[in-house]
Amino acid sequence: MNLRLQLISILLAGAAPFLPAFAEESAHQNSACSASDDDFFSREVWGKVANRACLKCHQAGGDAEDSDFILRDPARDVELGDVLAHNRAAFTRMAMVQEGDVEGQPYRMLSKVIGGLDHGGEDVVNPGSMRYRILEEFVSRVNGHSLAAPGPGRQALPFFQGVEMMDDGKLLRRLTLSLAARLPKAEERESVATHGLGAMPSILDALMSEEAFYERLAEGFNDIFLTPGIDDVAENVLSYEHFEKTRHWYQNWDFADITDEKERERAGWKLAADYRDSMQREPMELVKHIVRNNRPFTELITADYIMVSPYTARGYGIFDEVHMRFKDPENRLEYIPVRLKALTGRSEKTNQDSATGYYPHAGILSTFQYLKRYPTTETNRNRLRVRMYFQQFLGIDIMQLAPRVNDAAAITAKYEIPTMQAADCVVCHKIIDPVAGVFQDYYALDGNGVYKKRDEGWFQDMFPPGHEGEYLPESERWRGLQWLGERTASDPRFAVAMVEHVWYILTGRKALLPPRDIEDPLFDFRQRAYYEQRSEFAAIAQRFTAANFNLKVAFRELSLSKFYRADGLTMAQIGSARTAELSDLGLVRLLTPEQLERKIAAIFGKPWGRLEEQFKILYGGIDTKEVTERIADPSGAMGAIQRLMANEVACKNVIADFLLDPEQRRLFPEIELEVVPGKDTESVIRAAIKYLHQHILGSTDPAEIDRSYTLFTDIIADARKQGDIDKLEIYHCRAEPETRIDDPDYTLRSWRALVTYLLRQQEFLYE
Repeated sequence: MNLRLQLISILLAGAAPFLPAFAEESAHQNSACSASDDDFFSREVWGKVANRACLKCHQAGGDAEDSDFILRDPARDVELGDVLAHNRAAFTRMAMVQEGDVEGQPYRMLSKVIGGLDHGGEDVVNPGSMRYRILEEFVSRVNGHSLAAPGPGRQALPFFQGVEMMDDGKLLRRLTLSLAARLPKAEERESVATHGLGAMPSILDALMSEEAFYERLAEGFNDIFLTPGIDDVAENVLSYEHFEKTRHWYQNWDFADITDEKERERAGWKLAADYRDSMQREPMELVKHIVRNNRPFTELITADYIMVSPYTARGYGIFDEVHMRFKDPENRLEYIPVRLKALTGRSEKTNQDSATGYYPHAGILSTFQYLKRYPTTETNRNRLRVRMYFQQFLGIDIMQLAPRVNDAAAITAKYEIPTMQAADCVVCHKIIDPVAGVFQDYYALDGNGVYKKRDEGWFQDMFPPGHEGEYLPESERWRGLQWLGERTASDPRFAVAMVEHVWYILTGRKALLPPRDIEDPLFDFRQRAYYEQRSEFAAIAQRFTAANFNLKVAFRELSLSKFYRADGLTMAQIGSARTAELSDLGLVRLLTPEQLERKIAAIFGKPWGRLEEQFKILYGGIDTKEVTERIADPSGAMGAIQRLMANEVACKNVIADFLLDPEQRRLFPEIELEVVPGKDTESVIRAAIKYLHQHILGSTDPAEIDRSYTLFTDIIADARKQGDIDKLEIYHCRAEPETRIDDPDYTLRSWRALVTYLLRQQEFLYE
């Protein structure tokens, strides 16, 4: 059984806890008394207090960057040496300073955190809270009189102890279906059978050269960037101001070869739809181009080009310049990299500044589709774009990090410019607003295009344009997004964020967030799970960086990691603490509509088709505009769609398979309809059932094959009890309307029922 399902079933069954000795204690009962000083700082002070309450201000670029108490960010400052040692030293120095008896607290650190001594961040910790008691214990340890007696130190189990890894054959099937939309080839199965996991890197490299992988790649990053979801027709990403004569080129297309008026109208609608689809695809074509050509994935935010098709090139007005570079100038799905000239408006004030004469491309950041998908307003002032920038390119959710202001009205009344003066506001706005200023020239508010400078100049009640404490030089303003992209590409958090994106594409799950409730008895265990995953992602990010940011390395490393291969438990019972540590391991996710269609096509030779049309959104799909999150847990409606799919796919494919010669069959190559249950035929039927299980589910569990055999024989036995058997298969299931097969022994319908049963199994619907 899959690991995540085992954990759920253990909890639902109320299994007696099986815990190592240390885990029987609650997290905060033993944390102070049993930890060494190093462990106490890293696990308690840093893990529960400092990185949440102190780091956001007390770092380079933070609101308290001019203070003597400066910390380093483990995610950003890895090149500066032992970050944790630096932070502990800073805390130790602060913990030794005495300021006299201030409200009963003689040490500067303990006074500052509760808002004393004119602390700019005011009260970041409540007196008497768990966080305060941790700092109190740290100060006591530093000054030689610990409040808690020293203990032996807590010995945790190896993180993956008791976790079973999926077998190599199952891993191969999962990866070929997930990344290349096909079943494993015979030579791939043989290679894995011979060399085990050692064969997988070369197989993965070959998989990632197939066209299906690039479609999967674009689909995955489309879930992340959502660029097709603009609130307008696609061609209007090109402004009337700059592309007046070319953006609607399709409206003047000459259909001289079509004489029928209705046919000409239909051709016009198709041309418009194809053009819009080509325009929406451009950002993801950039992703595909970078990965296909093994280019550094930093080009996602630094590429000095965009991808255009013959159709979109007409929209940009550059088709005549570039048409010779296309293999097929009429293929709307062929894309090439190009550099646009600097934008020229209808009036001089809308001309784009450019020191080179070219549009300052900065990968996806500067594409019209991205900027149009995340527009701005007079009050938002590019802050939505900044939020998405931090989330998508640095893996930071600004909204999760922002402090909760208890009385916004009071702050507004007290400060003239709260975002520049109030500590609760400054802590985020000092980071957000400079980046918002970098986007300042992309400030069109009329819903028409994206490039426009604000008539009144940029806002003076915001921190100046820049990034992480570095100001944007005025000479660089014209290429501000390029300037931002260059700094982002060199930020270690970029590599980790890209690894997290790959993890999402592979598993359908976001990377773990650090737990927030330190009063939770299971906090230590949830935090350990976060740190273990984060450590793995950081290590893979380093290898990804060392490989010149080749994204295929991230796919390969994650696919072979224990986090991806975890598939079960070797112990029957575990307790809540170990469950908290392992709860995010194992891969059990409902296949997306697109993945399910591809899986059906890989197994049966053609897709079902209905998940691409009527049922896509209802089955958990997205439209990138109004529906932007995929449904992870099936609803009643989704269950009904699953039943309908199983019935229809089995109905159409079983009879069609039996009509083929045995050597051409996908489902029944070694059995005929004349074979009925009996002592002499049981082995043949069981072999056919085993083949079906392997082909459809990828497993041959003997117990499941027994269950399927019983189902098959019971259906036939039940049909015989009814008396005369109707020889005809139902009309709807015929491969072709004029084709019929007699089914006098009810074997055809029994095989169809069995295939229906298999298509409704978890192993088929989930991965």
